[in-house]
Amino acid sequence: MTWRKQIVKVVSSRLLQFIIMILVLSFVTFLLMKITPGDPIRTILKVDDVGVTLEEEQELREAYGFNQPILVQYREWLSNAVRGDLGDSLITNRPVMDMITSRLPATIGLAAGGIVMLFIIALPLGMLGAVYENKWPDRLSRLIALAGASMPSFWLGLLLIQLFSLHLGILPVMGRGTFAHYILPSITLGIAMAPMYIRLLRERLIHTLKSPYIEAAEARGVRRSRILIVHVLRGSLISIVTLLGLSIGSLLGGITVVEVLFSWPGMGELIVQAVMQRDYPVIQGYILVIGILVVTANLIVDILYTVLHPQIRYGKEGL
Repeated sequence: MTWRKQIVKVVSSRLLQFIIMILVLSFVTFLLMKITPGDPIRTILKVDDVGVTLEEEQELREAYGFNQPILVQYREWLSNAVRGDLGDSLITNRPVMDMITSRLPATIGLAAGGIVMLFIIALPLGMLGAVYENKWPDRLSRLIALAGASMPSFWLGLLLIQLFSLHLGILPVMGRGTFAHYILPSITLGIAMAPMYIRLLRERLIHTLKSPYIEAAEARGVRRSRILIVHVLRGSLISIVTLLGLSIGSLLGGITVVEVLFSWPGMGELIVQAVMQRDYPVIQGYILVIGILVVTANLIVDILYTVLHPQIRYGKEGL
């Protein structure tokens, strides 16, 4: 099977999994929203503050369709979601799709900044650990990885705010607008994710450096820097790309804490407000969009894996 046919096969298979996963995710989320304690109608009417009659409650319940069986409600919601209508917020009455799309670019931008910072931190430290195995640079990189893994992201973010914003006054504390606003949240995300990449990259590079084809390249007089960057690092990227695909879900989950800490106007801040106010349509829409993003990112990673893996590229290994 040719390389292009392998990619078509991967995309077709993943698209089928994508549809099934989104259907299961949306139904489970919808069901959980319905059985979770709390009544959204009473929240809308603010019955704790204002006296309302049962007739008013029932009238509003029928208006939102909450008097229908759960399966009927889910079918109606899914039908609208396919057309891009995720309903209206129970609190603001704004379309949920508009609320999500207005904040999604901020979250994607911050996630991209975190991934860039992750590689800026992990690549040199992982390479240092492999090249100088069991020497002081290796011990230093492992110590940094251990320190990064031991620090909760919110605590690290507070330390960065204290040092660079309050003490030195060179970076903004919160908000989004300029490039400087991305630096501290991106560093916080990057350091939080970097330790496992440092360890994985170090191990893969050490293993690859001991391969016969690397020893043969050294015997032919190929420069050490060229061997390390062109041959060794490229051969280790497959493991890094695979791990990155698995990390996308935890990144989008962990980004919520960072967004709240830095008052970042993204999806994380939106979902926190929705949960606090029991705004169920927003919660359902958020989970659906995040699920689509995670599956799409994994699809891209699978394609990259097919491109980077030489055995698959040349049809020597089936999927």
